[in-house]
Amino acid sequence: MPDDLAERAAGLDWQTLQQSLDEHGYVKLPALLNQSECQKIIDTYEVQDHFRSTIDMARYRFGIGEYKYYGAPLPTLLQQLRESLYPQLAQTANRWLGLLGDTAAYPATLTQFLDRCHAEGQTRSTPLILKYEAGGYNCLHQDLYGRVFFPFQAVFALNQREKDYTGGEFLLVEQRPRAQSRGHVITLEQGEALIFPTQHRPVSGTRGYYRTTLRHGVSTVKSGTRYSLGIIFHDAK
Repeated sequence: MPDDLAERAAGLDWQTLQQSLDEHGYVKLPALLNQSECQKIIDTYEVQDHFRSTIDMARYRFGIGEYKYYGAPLPTLLQQLRESLYPQLAQTANRWLGLLGDTAAYPATLTQFLDRCHAEGQTRSTPLILKYEAGGYNCLHQDLYGRVFFPFQAVFALNQREKDYTGGEFLLVEQRPRAQSRGHVITLEQGEALIFPTQHRPVSGTRGYYRTTLRHGVSTVKSGTRYSLGIIFHDAK
């Protein structure tokens, strides 16, 4: 595994990954983070200087657990992940817009995209770390945060399933027009990531492509403590 995260991301088989995004709407990435890097991110949880806010999920009826938004500037590992994943996903995002009859809207670099967010008053950083104890869960939701949003986001598993915790599967539910919803249950090993839509995706139908709406969450953690890292590419209002 290359030492540099950008090299690891660039070395992924993006053609195959993008095909999976087109076909299924989501895709698992092989482990981009090693065990040491995962632990380094977990260790930030107790360092309050890293964060701009802490959310008690039960207080807002989001579920049971806690998450913290990192403040800017982001820790180096998070900044590298955000910058290295964005360009390939921007290509897919623009292709999806084309399928839906819209004009390409996403610039080639994260910096250019964040400039657009900031021009709309969206200046608060959004990458976050989530912690669930036994009994914790996350209700189905979307992470939009403002008028400008990026159509993909990523979640990384930071500790070991079946060793550090049980349960806590990632949930992705797709609401199809005039049809019942479709659910996906996805497990991630330490260091692996899932790329999934922030709001909707194009699906081929008899009259061309149409949008389906997606929401995501986490099933109940049965034992232990589950940590995950969320990489959201747009900033918040």
